[in-house]
Amino acid sequence: MRVMIKAMLDTEKANEVLRSGKMPALMKETVERLHPEAAYFGPFGGRRTCLLVLDFQDSSQIAATADPLFSQFDAEVEMTPVMTMEDLEKGLSQVR
Repeated sequence: MRVMIKAMLDTEKANEVLRSGKMPALMKETVERLHPEAAYFGPFGGRRTCLLVLDFQDSSQIAATADPLFSQFDAEVEMTPVMTMEDLEKGLSQVR
């Protein structure tokens, strides 16, 4: 199942990681480990935010995906099911 993950980083923790010089490496490591279909970074609600789109093969991937975001960045993490256009067309074809 395809999900969009919104990880809003805790400002104090992110500042600490940034000042330590570890932010680029931790972000790169996270993206390389998760292999997202898409990854975007920017401000959201006044906080550093990562938006990642992943295709989960199993719900057990939720824990392995979210935990590093919690432990490394004290992030507030939301996961939302999403569809591609092809998924939407397939789903709508089943609506009667």
